[in-house]
Amino acid sequence: MTSPLLRVERLSVTHFDAAAPRPDDVSFSISRGEAVLLLGPSGCGKSTLARALNGLIPQSLGADVTGNVLLSDGGRGPEADTTWRDVADLGVAAASQHVAMVFQDADAQIVTGQVFDEVAFGPENLGLPVPEIETRAEAALAQLGLWQRRDDSPDVLSGGGRQRLAIASALAMDSPLLVLDEPTANLDQTAKHAIYLALGELVRAGTHGLLLIEHDLDEALTIATRVIVLDSAGRLVLDGPPREIFGQHAGRLRELGVWFPVAHEAAAVFTHAGWDLGAAPLPLLGRDLTQRLEHARPPERTHRPDHARRPEHAPPPTSPDPRIGLRPTSVTDRAESAALTPATPRLSPKSAASPEKSGTQPASHRLDMRGLTVTRGRTRVLGPVSLSIEPGTITAVVGHNGAGKSTLLQALAGVRRAPRGTVLLDGQDTSRMRAGALRARVGYVFQNPEHQFLTPTVRDELAFELGRGTADARSRVDEMLERFGLAEHADRHPFLLSGGQKRRLTVAAALLDGADVLVLDEPTFGQDKSRADELVAMLRELHRDGATLVLATHDLQLVTELATHLLVLEGGVVAAHGDVSEVVSSGALEAAGLGLPPLARALADVASHPWLRRITSVSQLEAELARRSSPTLHGAS
Repeated sequence: MTSPLLRVERLSVTHFDAAAPRPDDVSFSISRGEAVLLLGPSGCGKSTLARALNGLIPQSLGADVTGNVLLSDGGRGPEADTTWRDVADLGVAAASQHVAMVFQDADAQIVTGQVFDEVAFGPENLGLPVPEIETRAEAALAQLGLWQRRDDSPDVLSGGGRQRLAIASALAMDSPLLVLDEPTANLDQTAKHAIYLALGELVRAGTHGLLLIEHDLDEALTIATRVIVLDSAGRLVLDGPPREIFGQHAGRLRELGVWFPVAHEAAAVFTHAGWDLGAAPLPLLGRDLTQRLEHARPPERTHRPDHARRPEHAPPPTSPDPRIGLRPTSVTDRAESAALTPATPRLSPKSAASPEKSGTQPASHRLDMRGLTVTRGRTRVLGPVSLSIEPGTITAVVGHNGAGKSTLLQALAGVRRAPRGTVLLDGQDTSRMRAGALRARVGYVFQNPEHQFLTPTVRDELAFELGRGTADARSRVDEMLERFGLAEHADRHPFLLSGGQKRRLTVAAALLDGADVLVLDEPTFGQDKSRADELVAMLRELHRDGATLVLATHDLQLVTELATHLLVLEGGVVAAHGDVSEVVSSGALEAAGLGLPPLARALADVASHPWLRRITSVSQLEAELARRSSPTLHGAS
């Protein structure tokens, strides 16, 4: 057995403007061949902990640190023979040879104009001989599948390619421990899968140890060997194998508001509906759920008693699917409104994406795009796009990194002024509207929260949106601070918030404007489950009140749970547009190389229950299981 690569002993980190440490008194170790998944609610100190492991905190980012971070000299022999060095005694450069960091924003790490030079940059700064630099760079590029792109500029790589480049650069440092802070947060599903395939090879080879901070557990749990959980105060409360943590401590995890894999959530819904999935803990991976369902049978009884208790591992009931409306109360109404269409029309991507005619659009359209085209220099990055968005709809925009999602959203909101006559808001050309008038109608939330901050405190940021002359500004700001869990941070600078807190602040600011069209770029990015659920509930509330929402996301499961319509972009043009269920069933997502949402992917191969192949969301699954268990519809196939 190898000795640990790293030992953390009673580590506490207190930022200079913080009232309490986050993390607080944390101890753990990591060895080669381990992939440790670090979970916890937003603001608990996960990213702070990651930055303390190689001395970035406090050597580059100031904070008060107590406890020790000890790095081994290699970790291949018995622990008794290991030489330990405190990271406090090493410079960041020296520590990086033990612990390499990969941040969620790959672009912030890239410093050169060529892929090979980027990977060689770190070893060069260590003063290594040229042959060794070249050997390390070649090996790292080959391991991440980038050798054929070695002469390219990083700018021409996809988002997933740039993230793989960041990981290759970390590997070239020959650091045995990799710390990855949400490395796939900004990537599409295909790119995420490729990243985790590469990371999984490192773990299985036993050459590296990994610490992962990740919200997308459907991919992370394919390689995780341990799970460590921090509570809201930054204390370590759970540490063990994934099946043990999620199987025995699901209730505690839900209290903390951490994410669960979709397969686990769906399995809990099946179990609550009376399905016997076996005695083992609920599955964590989609393939495991598929196997369990092949051998499972629906319950024989026609309904569950009213006093039946929800099992400890089951999720709370989800909000009603916006496409269904409020959950009906009578059995008959529930059966009629929740029933799935027996044969959903299958659309080809082209038919799903058929553009609106270029003539005068009906006044009922909230947003119209007429041949919308955006260029940068001589390169066309979007368009032509011609389609309409109806009032009171939730349209999700998906596509690979670089497909044009953010560009489209910016054109709709006027952040990037669209060419004259190509974007209409209630029939009015947005290019002719004053910026203030457009902002009052269309709220916008950037993908990068820091691009929106204008004031020195969180409170001022919200007050700025209202205008200081507003009579009830103080009370409205206080209400929004409480609603988004930011009250204790009201006097902090927005740049000092955690990533999840920054996102909540930008959404809160957009909602304060009272706009009836809200455009959001990756709204749930960086959020723990509790905050994401709150945000989704707010968006549903706005939707019920008649607001029109347009959001870009890489989270295909969120699309099926929240959106009414789905827009697929591929290479800057529309590959599909229509009702969510129709676009998903059309094969447009797969044709665009995005794959199916996690739940639909897991249920697609369940041969013994073919009706499950029509399910795409957890809320839809709940409704269908309720329909099939009702006495009046017992025996439905």
